[in-house]
Amino acid sequence: MTTTTLAVLVPLLPFLGAAAGLFLGRTAPGFVRPLAVLPPLAALALAAIVAVRQGGDAAVDSATELTPTGSVPIELALHIDGFAALVAVLVAFVATCVQVYSTGYLRDDPRYPSYAALVSLFTSAMLLVVYSGDLIVLLVGWEVMGICSYFLVGHYWETPEARAASIKAFLVTKLGDVPFLIGLFALATDAGSFRVTKILSTVASGGLHHPTLIALLLLASVAGKSAQFPLHTWLPDAMAGPTPVSALIHAATMVAAGVYFIARLLPVFEASSAAMVVLAVMAAVTMAGSGLAALAQDDIKRVLAYSTIGQLGYMTGALAVGDRGAAVFHLLSHGAFKALLFLAAGVIIHASGTNSLAAMSRMGNLRARVPDAFWTMTVALLALAAIPPFSGFFSKESVLGAAEHAATGDTAHIPGAAGWIVLVAGLLAALLTAAYATRLWLLAFNGRGAEAPDHGRQPVAMNAVLWVLAVPSLALGGLAYRVLPDWFDGRDLTPTLTASVLGTGVALVGGIVTYGAWRHTSALAARTPLGAVAAHPEGDAGLVEAEAIASHTAAYGDVASAPDPADPGRLLLGPLHRHAAGGFHLDAVYAALFVRPVMAAASLVRFLDREVVDTYVRGAGTLPRLLGAAVRRAQTGNLQTYVSALLAGTVVLTVAVLLVATGA
Repeated sequence: MTTTTLAVLVPLLPFLGAAAGLFLGRTAPGFVRPLAVLPPLAALALAAIVAVRQGGDAAVDSATELTPTGSVPIELALHIDGFAALVAVLVAFVATCVQVYSTGYLRDDPRYPSYAALVSLFTSAMLLVVYSGDLIVLLVGWEVMGICSYFLVGHYWETPEARAASIKAFLVTKLGDVPFLIGLFALATDAGSFRVTKILSTVASGGLHHPTLIALLLLASVAGKSAQFPLHTWLPDAMAGPTPVSALIHAATMVAAGVYFIARLLPVFEASSAAMVVLAVMAAVTMAGSGLAALAQDDIKRVLAYSTIGQLGYMTGALAVGDRGAAVFHLLSHGAFKALLFLAAGVIIHASGTNSLAAMSRMGNLRARVPDAFWTMTVALLALAAIPPFSGFFSKESVLGAAEHAATGDTAHIPGAAGWIVLVAGLLAALLTAAYATRLWLLAFNGRGAEAPDHGRQPVAMNAVLWVLAVPSLALGGLAYRVLPDWFDGRDLTPTLTASVLGTGVALVGGIVTYGAWRHTSALAARTPLGAVAAHPEGDAGLVEAEAIASHTAAYGDVASAPDPADPGRLLLGPLHRHAAGGFHLDAVYAALFVRPVMAAASLVRFLDREVVDTYVRGAGTLPRLLGAAVRRAQTGNLQTYVSALLAGTVVLTVAVLLVATGA
């Protein structure tokens, strides 16, 4: 079987599994789980074969015209280079892990068949984006992912949070897709084709007439899809969906699509220095802001959501300095450890039987309760914090090394300002990442919160997936940076000495300072009434609880708004904590700038429609209605009245005629 045929089957198999799962979900429920797991598993095997056959050599290209358009053709095309081959393996691998994990996590969910089918469709759409060699076909997968995310984030549609989150995710990403579509058409107009290869050859020959405009239009959608500033606000709210969905979206689909798209068309962006600087600034603000926000969150999934935003900032930062090898390298390693982080968090939540345990301030005695989640999440957090020799160290230091080269002018066609922006923001983000990773580990597994009811050991499928994902989280980086250059245009991914020392140094500082702050706040918490309540959740609240409520109500107005005295994030952020916890109030800013004016304009239009337009319409009908009422009064049904009126009319007409004749 040819490589092209195998590549076509990779996105097709999950699609067929999704269709079969939806069809058989009610009639033959016993087939739902095999149909959920086997197609992505088969797609993973085929994607691995395609990657081995491609081997980092010349790209595999194949195309057939999909439909005649009369101008720019639309083709069903494949373009599989080393980047596409490896990203497809990541997507299929994470999707398979998520489907296996979900068989245990959602085993009692009545809507599991539709959920599993949507996950398979989501996977198929992302694989279509990865392999597609035509931008219109890529757009199809791009939009299908948006629809699937809407339904999956809103899986628990009974809750208002899930409904609001799904709508917000859909609208914000669609807001970015409008300029994306315009940019695609502008790009195809300049290149005369939607084919990726023809577009890249046009850029290489200098045939792109509007590079800055096109690049900025495309960046708007990337900001929405990959949750970059300023269109990142939908991703933390999307945590209202099932945790396996969060793992899929954050690790291998949806948010990875925007980074992958820029990597595939990076020469288009490099043709505009202004666009590269804008991309660098966007990445820098995203990295710094998301790190501060993650340090202030109490919900464990929201911490991980902001973490994803920051790690995507690293990837876009690498692209801003012209190194797509470092960007996709970090995308691959991040996919492994971020999927592990979310699925381990799902084990913690599942162990309590409720989502309420997602609040880290309420966690207690979890290390002994969920040992598999504890050890594997520890591995993933070390990878996230970029501590050697875990995978995140090698990929993140590759990004910092690329920024260092650009800052010193060693990278052609890349503004030095972009390199300095990414390097400084990357080091700050490394400090913040280690800080919130340490805080998460301390609060989740060494917290003083009340212990939730023990719902027994987790299903084998869930714990097994954690250990499977722990392997690449630990070993991928050390092996990959020696092997991957063959797939990544031959670029050297070895971390530089300067970037490694600086990156690891600031990470260690962040972790140590956070640990010291936690020890300090824990000591204070043990001496407060609220700390005494937390330390003895099963005891008699009595006077101790009354003193805690009274003291904290006096200080903060109500107990719900009182801070957890053992949270190091409050000590580290100080007065900035309140703003960081609310995402720096960007939603409020957008509400003031956009939502309220639109609502006011809608109210004005409604007023004009009801009070002005409808008034004219009602007025136009009033005169005929009055005339009709007058005529209706003349219809008395009395024959004598009709004859009298007839005679009177005859007399009037006769007199009128005589007067006219006499006057004449």
